[in-house]
Amino acid sequence: MNKEKPTLVILAAGIGSRYGGLKQLDTFTSSGDTIMDFSIYDAIQAGFGNIVFIIRKNIEKEFKKTFNAKLKGKVAVDYVFQEIEYVPEKYQNRNRKKPWGTGHALLMAKDIVKENFAIINADDFYGKEAFQIMAKALLNIDKTSYDFSMMSYLLKNTISENGFVSRGECQVNKEGYLTDITERTHIEKKNGQLLRKNENESFIPIDKNTVVSMNFWGFTPKCFEFIDTLFDEFLEKNYNNLKAEFFIPLIVHEIIQSNTAYVKVLQSNAKWFGVTYKEDKVMVQQAINQLIKQKKYPSKLW
Repeated sequence: MNKEKPTLVILAAGIGSRYGGLKQLDTFTSSGDTIMDFSIYDAIQAGFGNIVFIIRKNIEKEFKKTFNAKLKGKVAVDYVFQEIEYVPEKYQNRNRKKPWGTGHALLMAKDIVKENFAIINADDFYGKEAFQIMAKALLNIDKTSYDFSMMSYLLKNTISENGFVSRGECQVNKEGYLTDITERTHIEKKNGQLLRKNENESFIPIDKNTVVSMNFWGFTPKCFEFIDTLFDEFLEKNYNNLKAEFFIPLIVHEIIQSNTAYVKVLQSNAKWFGVTYKEDKVMVQQAINQLIKQKKYPSKLW
């Protein structure tokens, strides 16, 4: 049993180009709560002891103004930064406009996160039960081990009605461990059918009950040993590709293939919802208000 409270790392450096603005700080209740507020509230209730925000320098002021006052005295808070130029000099590309992806963001936290931790997206609502299950898993894992975990969802429960989404498609063995994960960068509902783009940019069907990752991972600090090397290898091949991104599922795929670590697939019946497009906002507001009406959350979180 691990006595240290786990840390929650929040991926909040994204640009939100499909949303048309800084969705991380968009509010969804009359009290001015962001989706992150609910994740942090659930995490604290579940036993997480630290919050680490991964952000960009140009949104630091807004972030600190939003969260420092809310969270003071409730949980320890740290900020780390992901910038396009935070790569070895030989791989820097002045023409690049978008960040290097979720794997690069995670790498930015390696000097600050020393205990078992979960990592989530800022703009996804994962549900109270998911945090309880993840906290329990992290508390029961030796932090020097290579026992990792992932919260899983069914694809049909994670689709936007307003455009395409990207998801990590998972293969799970009968023991409940992840055997592979593939980043699907374009999954869309068309005429009631779920389709994904293949490598030729053609649409092919994908099963609605496919197990997918919503970037809710549980790691020990040992994961950072892999990431440095993998990111160097990735940059060597891709530094001139302006659209290439180093995703967490790519890291997990490589870790699994190396037979060094195991990833237990955790299951939660909690309802996921999130915002990819501006049009998703109304649905998320309604879903959150419903949970508040059902007394799952107080009308004022902080």
